[in-house]
Parts: sequence; C-alpha cells; structure tokens
Amino acid sequence: MALFSHALTAPEPPFFVLYVHGPGGVGKSSLLRRFAEMAQAAGVDAVMLDARNIEPTTTAFQAALALALGASPEQPPAETLAQRATRTMLLLDTCEVLAPLDDWLRDVFLPELPEQVITVLAGRRPPAPAWRADPGWQPLLRTLALRNLSPEEGRAYLTQRNVPTDDLQAVLDFTHSYPLALSLVADLYDQRPGFHFKALESPDVIKLLLEQFLQRTPGPAHRAAVEACALVRVTTESLLAELLLLPDAHDLFEWLRGLSFIETRPGGLFPHDIAREVLVADLRWRNPNWYAELHRRARAHFMRRLPETHGTEQQLTLFDFVYLHRDNPAVRPFFEWQTSGRTTPDQLHLQEIETMAAMVAQHEGAASAALARYWLARQPENVVVFRDGAGQPGGFMTLLALERTTAEERRHDPAVALAWDFLQRTAPLRHGEHATYFRFWLAADTHQTVSPTQSLIFINMVRHYFLPGLTYTFYACLDPDFWRPVFAYADLARLPELDFVVGERTFGVYGHDWRAQPPHAWLELLGEREIALSPEAVKPPAPLVRPLALNQEDFVAAVESALRDYTRPDILHNNPLLRSHLVMQHADTPASGAVNTLRTLLRQAAEQLRASPKETRFYRAIYHTYIQPAPTQEQAAELIDVPFSSYRRHLKAGMTRIAEILWQAEVERVEH
Repeated sequence: MALFSHALTAPEPPFFVLYVHGPGGVGKSSLLRRFAEMAQAAGVDAVMLDARNIEPTTTAFQAALALALGASPEQPPAETLAQRATRTMLLLDTCEVLAPLDDWLRDVFLPELPEQVITVLAGRRPPAPAWRADPGWQPLLRTLALRNLSPEEGRAYLTQRNVPTDDLQAVLDFTHSYPLALSLVADLYDQRPGFHFKALESPDVIKLLLEQFLQRTPGPAHRAAVEACALVRVTTESLLAELLLLPDAHDLFEWLRGLSFIETRPGGLFPHDIAREVLVADLRWRNPNWYAELHRRARAHFMRRLPETHGTEQQLTLFDFVYLHRDNPAVRPFFEWQTSGRTTPDQLHLQEIETMAAMVAQHEGAASAALARYWLARQPENVVVFRDGAGQPGGFMTLLALERTTAEERRHDPAVALAWDFLQRTAPLRHGEHATYFRFWLAADTHQTVSPTQSLIFINMVRHYFLPGLTYTFYACLDPDFWRPVFAYADLARLPELDFVVGERTFGVYGHDWRAQPPHAWLELLGEREIALSPEAVKPPAPLVRPLALNQEDFVAAVESALRDYTRPDILHNNPLLRSHLVMQHADTPASGAVNTLRTLLRQAAEQLRASPKETRFYRAIYHTYIQPAPTQEQAAELIDVPFSSYRRHLKAGMTRIAEILWQAEVERVEH
C-alpha cells in the first residue's frame, strides 16, 4: 500500500507496471480493491477489470476496457486514456487467465499507453521470463510477490475479527497466517458464538476449515446455499432461489455475499477456486443424492435458457452447462479443462491455407494434406483456426457443410462420398436441413490427442450442435479406438462402414443423428450420465496438499526448529517447511519422503558452510550440535575446541546462514 501510495502522488512514477503475484487465497484481489479505494481517495481515476470476465482475445480485452472507461468500443483504449490529463490507474486482476495475450500485452498494448497510466497486474504466477529478459522493461516493471502475513499481522486481523485472545495462538500455529485460512477461521467464530478452535492434523488447511465451517452454518438452508454456489459457475439471486426451490432467496444470497471465501463479479457470486474444489468434491462423495438433485436443477435452468438466448449470451449459457461436467471422471481424461483457454478460436485467413495443410501433412501424410488444401479453399468460411497469444495458428477444424458439396467434390474425397451415400440411404436431407462433417480437426503439435487445442475443438463442436436445421454430424478419427470411451459417453455412434483410407492411413468415423436425439435431449442424457455414477465408484476426496507461502520470519523460525529436530523424524513430521515450495518440488511422496527431503536440504545447506573457509567454524558447530550431535552443547564446544561462548556465537551464525541459503532457494523456486 505504501508503494502504491507513492506511485499515486510521485511526479515521476516509480514504475509503469506493478506485477503482483502469489498463490490463491493470499489476498491479491483484496489488495487491488484497496488500491482502487486509495486511488479514489487521492482523486485519481482507477479502472479495475477482472480477467475472469474477459475472453482471452485482443478484441474482447479492448472492448471490456473501453466499456470500463465509458468510451466508444470503436476508439482504441490507448487513445481514450491519452485524452485524460490526469494520472490513471489500470488494475487488472486474475491476469493468469490472459496467458494467451501475455506477449501482446507486453509488446503491443502496454507500450502504447500514455505515461500517466500506471498498470497493476495481479495473478497467481510470476511474470513470464520474457518480462525479465527484455531490457526495455527492466526499469519500468516492479514485481511484488505476496506471501503469508506475518504472525503479528495475522494476530491483528484475528483480533479485529473478534477472535478470542486465548484462541489466537492456536489459530496462528495452524494457519501460518495464510490469509484465506485466517478469514475462514474468523467466519467460524462469526457463525457460532462460543466456538473455540482446535488445531487438527491435516495436510490441507482449507479442506479442514471448510468442513468445520459447514458443520457450523446457521441452518440447513445456508449449507445448501453454499453447496449450490459451488456447483455452478456463477450464482445469481434468482438462480439460487431456483436451485433451492425457494420463492425468495434474498437473505441467503446476502449471507453468501458476506462470506470471506465468496467473491463477486458483475454476473453474480462464486467461491474462491480452492474453496469450490473442496466443496464439490466433499458434496459428491458425502451426499451423492443431493449432488444429483442440485445438478438436475442447474441443468434444467440452463437448458430452459438455451432457446431463450442468442449469440454470445447463448454461448455463455452453454458454457455454464458444460461447466457442470468439469469433474466427471469418465470425461476428464479426454479434456484439459484448466488449460484450454490458452488458445482462442478465430476465422481462417486465405493466406494460411498452406500452413494448415502443412499441419495435416505432418500427422496424416501428403495425400491427406492435399484433401485438406482442397476443402479449405472451397469452404474457408467453415474453418475455425485456434490461435496462440501471438495470433499464430496452433490448430484448426473444418466443419464441411455436406449439403453444399457437389457430386464432383464428393468424388474427390472418399470420406465425404461415403458420408453422403450414408445420408442418402438412412436420413436424406430435406429443405433447410444441414449435415456437418468434422473432416479435419487437429492441434499443430499433438494432432488429435488430448491437448488444450483438442479440448477447445470439442467445446466448439458442441456450440455447433445448436445450428438450426442440423440433422447429422460426422467425425473422422485417425485413432478411433482411443476416442471410443468418451465418444460412447457422448452418444456418438461408431460407423465402421464409413471408415476410409487416404494414402497409407486408415481413418475411423463416428456420427450422431440429431433428428433422433436433438441437442436438448442429448444434453439431458449427458447430465443423467454425469450423476448416475455408482456411489461405490466415487472415492472420498483426497486431501489437497498445496505449498505454504511462509513469510521470511516464519520460514527462518521453521529452519531453526528443523535443525533442532534434525535427528527426530517423528517431530519433523509437523514442521511447516514440509509444505514449502522448496521441499514440495523435490518430494511428491508421503510425509516420510518429505521429511527425508527436508533433512537432505538442511545437510546440503550446511555443507555449503563447510566449503567456505570463513564459515567452516559455523559448520562444525552445526554438525556437532544437530547433524551428529554430541550428548551436550558443552561437549560439542569441546569437540570443536572453542570456548563455550564462542561456540554459541558460531552455532547462531551457522543457523542464520543456513536459513539464508534455504530462503534464497525458496524465493528463487517461487519466482521461476
């Protein structure tokens, strides 16, 4: 806040971009909201955007910024900002969502902004290496890593939230002043007067606290409201009322709004990502019947909205429906839900036809590439190209309109000829009806295997199913057996009579008759399959182990404690360093493996002292006290042949140096 306050008033800004990063729940969004309040109090304009509400395309980003500026969408935001005579703060939250635009933001958009604009970017990951490697950005960029609060700050927060004094230390020891955890504990006290916190052994603080919270909600309706909010992407007051079958959900909605782990956006409320994970996993395991009922009610709501919406709003409604399936164990292996947003769909540029054909040639051979070139030139408007952040093609799919093909064109491609003959025999097209062949669909580097681009291809296929008059879709697969499980789940029929050979490669074909099962009935089928999993097949959710972002003071204290307990693995088991980035990057084994990793790191840090002539005496004190300890400290001093007072100084200096070595390694791990 002091850094930002200086930037608000300094004649020459100390930086032009402030890059704030830290783990989920550490307080980035809260800090940005405080920045906005500080700017307003100082009479400085602040424009705040949450990237969760923005498609990761340059067009969508600039349109959202223009709307926030109250300017015309036709005018570039840089021009609008240049017309302002005073300083403006641009605050962009959740910027990891805009990973596809990182190069464009750094190289194009931000350099175009006038000097009086200061930008704050906040996200979970530190800046990409390209930011640090660019000499032009080095004097203009300030990086700020947010970590856990200090014990004093955690104590001050809990005191302000009226947590009893006698309970403060237990809460601080359990949460390590992780902001989201602190606020959840405070919520527990708010919900139940007389509550007293008891620390429990668990590798995941958030999971435990949410379980405690749910046990102490004011009533069953409040608990149901939290669970409903976790299931859907965004919750509005009207949707909450519909999910809970209530005529009025205003009080429950307002109660949700006040919870520390619930965030708000213009479209409604949603839980923090970590909280959502835990809530849904717990609900699905603990009460599958209630999970199924909530799922049905949400699905009914979105299905009713689909025919009532159009364009972008309909796409968003469909996304809400697809979001309900994000954790399906039958579907998840075939999607990369969390990363599919890194590429964006776009139109084909005619000069890119050879680029697309080269992608096909790499994976399917020259003969298949010739067919791709043929269809790309004849139906370029029915091609979707998936681009990376720099606008380069990373894959594409063709949606051949079979009703527009001629007999000559069909003879050119055995796949299309077979599909057309199949339609003529089984489902001839009537006037105004359409049939689509997803003839080519691939990522440039991974072809048709599971990838972010493939996931986005499938989502765009689903959007296409709602084309008015669509009667049949076909899918050509180079490895049809691989896709059989998920295609069967999605009710796509295997059609071996339509298999074809191009060059030396054989392709398998799937299809779906949309007359027999229209899109809404298909969505209903998927919804029922989503919730029909037998309870025995759904295992209790595994504890979610996440790194602790200890502040430096707590980190040093934990190192000193670990050295004292070096020969006691049973006690080391409780050391918070086991959940530091430094240890967790090396230890993906159970706790005993993490303990061994911590002991190795301590020993390696001590060996660094041994290698330095000036610090050898520190190493000897550490070695004979902790690594191979003498029976008493007095005997340790005798072993290294120094007075006891000198031994104590050497021991303290050695502990300090080891803590410094490990802290530097921890910070570098997080930064990179």
